[in-house]
Order: sequence, then structure tokens, then C-alpha cells
Amino acid sequence: MKNLQSTTTLHNGVNMPWLGLGVFKVQEGEEVVASVKAAIDAGYRSIDTAAIYQNEEGVGQAIAKASVPREDLFITSKVWNSNQGFDQTLAAFDETMGKLGLDYLDLYLIHWPVPAEGKFVDTWKALEKLYKDGRVRAIGVSNFQIHHLEELIANSEITPMVNQVEYHPRLTQTDLLAFCKQNKIQLEAWSPLMQGELLDEPTLVEIANNHQKSTAQVILRWDLQNGVVTIPKSVKPHRIVENADVFDFELTKEEMDRISALNQDKRVGPNPDEFNRV
Repeated sequence: MKNLQSTTTLHNGVNMPWLGLGVFKVQEGEEVVASVKAAIDAGYRSIDTAAIYQNEEGVGQAIAKASVPREDLFITSKVWNSNQGFDQTLAAFDETMGKLGLDYLDLYLIHWPVPAEGKFVDTWKALEKLYKDGRVRAIGVSNFQIHHLEELIANSEITPMVNQVEYHPRLTQTDLLAFCKQNKIQLEAWSPLMQGELLDEPTLVEIANNHQKSTAQVILRWDLQNGVVTIPKSVKPHRIVENADVFDFELTKEEMDRISALNQDKRVGPNPDEFNRV
């Protein structure tokens, strides 16, 4: 990976940028339009939204005004828990596409497994249909643990291309990462900076100083060197640019190991086995 346009190849041959902009909790309207525009102008090509973020329309407006062609962008959205099930997912996808104003999506994800509902296999069958119909270039899941993935793979035609999960130095999920690599599922990190909680961590500060980088840049570089796609969120143009400045240095194996050793299996988001909100 050499620069912000560098990509990983998903198991169906589609290229996905290693680094993108997440827009969770970015306000609909001017804020999200400005954030996406700043990211694209800075060289980002991947934008990650979701139905529950309630900012798909703003993302769509920014894409329509973008300084690069649509085909050069990689746009992700997700079906929310209350819309799981075959028919509901197809309807939710149409609503998402209407808000985004797009003809196709690059990646569509099941947002959470919601085990109490027991619908994610039927939801996945809807994603398989959207994929076969050419409306989505790649399909995947979010917040799926190994046992969710095993159940899905056992009951589906297509293995997910991506699994987007909470991933940072306090939650390294090594078994899940190994499982995904073994099954050619690309792991993707949300909340890679642990919502800012890690920025003053002494080990990270020391490593950052060694490279004359910020702690955020060190964490994002650690993601990338672990083979994990990452989508840091920011609404500040200078921070959006800074987050992308991670392709001109490399962490040593010792530094990588020291960062991984910060793991505490600690989440800032819900536990996927317990999160059943619809």
C-alpha cells in the first residue's frame, strides 16, 4: 500500500481502498456534505455510511458534487436491524439508493447480527440477490463474530467479502482476524481510534514520537499493517488530511507487537451477541 488510493482485492475481484472516511454521528446536511467533500478533495475514494446514520442524503449530495467520477469512488452503506428479513432488506436497499441518488452501491453490509431476531440468514439472501442483480459490487456484514459467520457461511451461496467490526489496540480480536483471513473475508475497522480514548496512551505516544507522527496516525498504520481496512471519522478538514498521511512510514515488528499487547478485549460499542436493538 503506497498511497490513499491503494486498494485490497476482495475475494470476488473488486478493489476496495485500504483507507476511507466513516460518517457515523456526522450530522445530515452541511456537516456531512462538507466532510465528504473535504475527504474526496484530500484524495479519499472510500466513504462509509449507513441507514441508521441518517445522513445518506448528504453523502449523496457530496458524491454528486465530487471532483472525481462516480466510478472512482467506493461507497458503502448498511441495512439497519429493524429492516432485517428478505423483503424488508430489499425495500431498505431501495430507500438507501434513493437517498444516495446512486445507480449502484460498491458495498452493502448487514449492520448487526441481532441474534435474538434470527433473521440474518434471510437478510443475507436478499444481499445475495442484490449482488447477483448487479446492484451491489460487493456484499458483507458488520459486527459478526466467528460463530455468526460460521452460521451464515453454512447457509449461504456467497461468503461475505467484508466484515466491519470494532477494532483498535484495546480490542485486537486476533481470533476473528485469523478466521476472516482464512476465509478470505476482508476485516474492516470501525472506531479505530476508540473514539479518541487512545490518543494519550503512553506506548502509542512514544512510538508516535519515534516516527514524528501523531498517535492517531500510528494506530491507523497498525491497522493497515495488520491487513485491516480502516475508516476513521472526522469532520475537521485538517484531521481528515492528517488521518490519511500514513503511507510514508512503517512500524517495526517490535512496535506492532507492543501496540497489539495493549489489548484488553475492551469495547466502546455494544457486544454483538447482546445487541438486539431494532
